[in-house]
Order: sequence, then C-alpha cells, then structure tokens
Amino acid sequence: MARLRINNSTARALWLASHGLAQPPTGPVDALGLIEQLGFVQLDTIQVISRAHHHILWSRNQNYREHMLDPLLRTKRQVFEHFTHDASVLPMSFLPMWQRQFRRKKDQVSRSSWFGKHLDADLISHVKQRIAQEGSLSTQSFDTQVKGKKAMWQRPPHKMVLDYLWYSGELATSHREGFTKFYDLAERVFPQDLPSLTDDEQITHLCQTALSRIGFGTLGEIRKFWEACDVSEVKAWAEAEAKNLVDVDIQGADGTWTSALACADIEERIDMLKPPTTRLRILNPFDPAIRDRTRLARLFGFDYTVEMFVPAAKRKWGYYIYPLLEGNRFVGRIEAKGDRSQSTLTLSKFWTEADRLHTPKRTAKLEAEMTRLAKLADLKTVVWSLT
Repeated sequence: MARLRINNSTARALWLASHGLAQPPTGPVDALGLIEQLGFVQLDTIQVISRAHHHILWSRNQNYREHMLDPLLRTKRQVFEHFTHDASVLPMSFLPMWQRQFRRKKDQVSRSSWFGKHLDADLISHVKQRIAQEGSLSTQSFDTQVKGKKAMWQRPPHKMVLDYLWYSGELATSHREGFTKFYDLAERVFPQDLPSLTDDEQITHLCQTALSRIGFGTLGEIRKFWEACDVSEVKAWAEAEAKNLVDVDIQGADGTWTSALACADIEERIDMLKPPTTRLRILNPFDPAIRDRTRLARLFGFDYTVEMFVPAAKRKWGYYIYPLLEGNRFVGRIEAKGDRSQSTLTLSKFWTEADRLHTPKRTAKLEAEMTRLAKLADLKTVVWSLT
C-alpha cells in the first residue's frame, strides 16, 4: 500500500482538531471529557494569570472556571494525579494501564542519588503509619529539616519520602487546598475493582491511546506522549500492530516531509475535517498541543521557548510568554500578568510574527480574548500597558 501523504495545511488542521483547538471554545462544560480527550493535563505551580491546568482546559471551553476541576479529584474520584512527562491530571479510567508507570517511577526514584540518600526505611514507615492513622496529610504536617548546607531544589527528608511514595503509587493525591497537595493511602483513593492488565497489555493501551490523541507521530513522539514506555517497547508495539497502523508522510511548514505512523482511521479524520475556527486564542506555555517545541516548529513554523528558567539577561522574550493561535497558525505572543489583589489583568507586551500581522482587526481580537481570559481568573479589569 502506498504511503499516505498529508500536506501541511491538513496536518495542522488534524493536529488542532486532535487537541480540541479547531472548534470554537464554547458550549456546556465537560471538564472530565476534556481531560479524557487530551489524555492528561499538566499541573504547574506557577500562577501568572491562571495555573496551567486551568488555562489548558479553558482554552478548549471558555465557560470552564477554576473551581470545576477540584470535585473530579476530591469527591468524584474521576481523575488522579501522577507523572507523565511532568506532574499531570489523568482520567481515573486510565489507571489500569498506569500500574507499570508506578513501578517505573519507583525504580527511577530509588536509583536516583538525589532521592536515594533521603529514603530512610524508618521515615518511610513513619510517614505511612501517620497517614494510615490520621487520614490525608500534606507536607506541612511533618517537620523534618534539611541537614547541612542547603542546595537549590533541596527538600526536607519527609517531602522526599512523600514524593517517593507518590511516584511509586503507594500514596495518591487525595485533594488539594489551594495548590497544596494532600497525600492518602492509594487504596483509599483509587478504585479497587478496576481490571488487571499485563505489562504488554498496558504498553499496548499506552501506545494506542497516545496515537489516538495525536492522530499521527513518529515512534519517538508516541513514546514521549506519556513518557511511560521505553523506546524498545514502543518499537515492538509498532511492529506487532503494523497491520492496524497507517504509514504516512507529514509535510512540515518549510515543505519538507517526515515519516510517521497514523491511527487506523486517519483518512476518516481527514474527510471529517472542517477549517479551524479563526478565533484568536491565548494558549498556555504548557499546553499539550505545543509541548514538543521541535514538532511545533516543524508543523507550524513557530519558534517558541519557555524562558522562565533562562537567566533574565539572556531571555529573548520574557519570563512567561503566551503564544497566540489564530486559525491554523501562530500569529504572535504576549506577556501578560494577573493581579488578584487588584483584580486586574495587565497586557505588557504584544508581538506579532510579522509586522503585516499587526492589524487593528487582530488587536481587537486580542482585546476580546483578554476579556475572556480575565473571567477565568475572576479578574474584573483588563489593562493595556504596552512597553
């Protein structure tokens, strides 16, 4: 069978549709459905306007509000938290295929020199015993201290133990207060009647669900989606499932072609495509659609780097810069910050990817989107203070 060639315009449309960014972000809110569609939503502590997980969900449906995520974790137990490429929220229905990831992360953490010296057996037993007896606890419930000279990112021994037990799946996030995580025994958080899958079955589910959510990708991109399989495991899966996969060539923004695999229904997806909405969107830097910066540049010709960990003097754009998506292209980026004490959202910088894109119409679209974003963070006033 001849390889399917997907031109760049179609590839962009497929990518945006797969990530819930092609249709207008309106209608009734189904927060769990959005998380299931994406596969995971990254958690992040940084709150410039609204934290990443809230912003990502809002970008798919702008009727979403920050309070809507908490019940899915705290009371309904429809999602759980664990580590993909980073700390993330995942649908609880994915838990059966996540057992190997608990084992993988436990092994990785155990072998880590950073963690290893803090994993005292007596402290592990003490932490588990207290949680078993007292119920869910946060790191603030313990008082061990860092010994010796403090180093960057160093944490107290009890925090290292809590993280180790969380990575290994022995503890689970029961809920959060603000952004403070509370840990409980996994058996008191996770359903105990879920199906048991073999390791091979879990790998199959992980690869299939990854490819289903991105539509097409290289073996490396399929692996990176969850960061829960090894290269050899993904390669073996692709060979075993070859008859159910479609070989494709994807055209990049510069006209070059990349070989990839696509899901079995890729042609049906192409037939069902509609032009992406022309609404301008402010995306979060940790949005899953743009997480892989190399792929983003290849597909959209958009050069984007998160510079929050770059020394200020070396930043090209700024500490926390939001990309602007319009239709099927990235047209610019902004620097903006929310002040909840003053109930303001301030736009300080606005760049377009080319001077010709800086038009009154696009500026009006940005003004409208800023007003909508302010509502997510419950901010009353939008201030334009361009420098």
